[in-house]
Amino acid sequence: MSGDAFDPTILVFAALAAFVLWRLSSVLGVRVERDPAPEHAPRRGPVPPPAPPVATPTPVAASDRWTPLAEPGSAAWAGLDAVAAADPAFSAKDFADGARRAYEMIVQAFAKGDRPTLERLLSKEVFDNFAGVIAAREARGETEETAVVAIESVTVEAARGDRDSAEIVLRIVARLMRMRRDKAGEELEGSGRTERVVDIWTFARAPHSPDPNWKLVATRTGE
Repeated sequence: MSGDAFDPTILVFAALAAFVLWRLSSVLGVRVERDPAPEHAPRRGPVPPPAPPVATPTPVAASDRWTPLAEPGSAAWAGLDAVAAADPAFSAKDFADGARRAYEMIVQAFAKGDRPTLERLLSKEVFDNFAGVIAAREARGETEETAVVAIESVTVEAARGDRDSAEIVLRIVARLMRMRRDKAGEELEGSGRTERVVDIWTFARAPHSPDPNWKLVATRTGE
């Protein structure tokens, strides 16, 4: 063969070199795309904001616990302390709200002669007194309607409590409108006018009774 003859082994080596370069680039490409980040590497993405602080309820100061029902340092204040000691679940706000509702219900039930409602809310002695007045009014043929226009204030006159019983005396200042009629349906004198009244009502309950309701156990007129 002459020196100018073509050597076929050159093609074999060229193809082998091309295959090696392609394989190397393929392997490197896979490693670059899939190699996981080191565990210590920081994560990308937005950093979540810190959680807001949990609000802590502000406790009621001992000096304000019975405000505005009683004056600090008064006998009524000390009496409410005794009620709370006998009944740890006692809430001045809940009691005052309940007393307002009870006042309206009792005043209106008394005017209508609604004995079942009164019997649920009054002690036996007070109920008997109220029922006697209702019976006398019915015997005369008179009717009465009373609306509570407003309750101006509710404050504690006195209070006491022990393991067996608790009593709270309230001074209730209210404005009432009464409409009274005789058996002929004619308005009685003084009807239809708004009047300001002051009632001193005593509520009581047993601290450990399953019945949470207070009953009206005494009434009188205040100044």
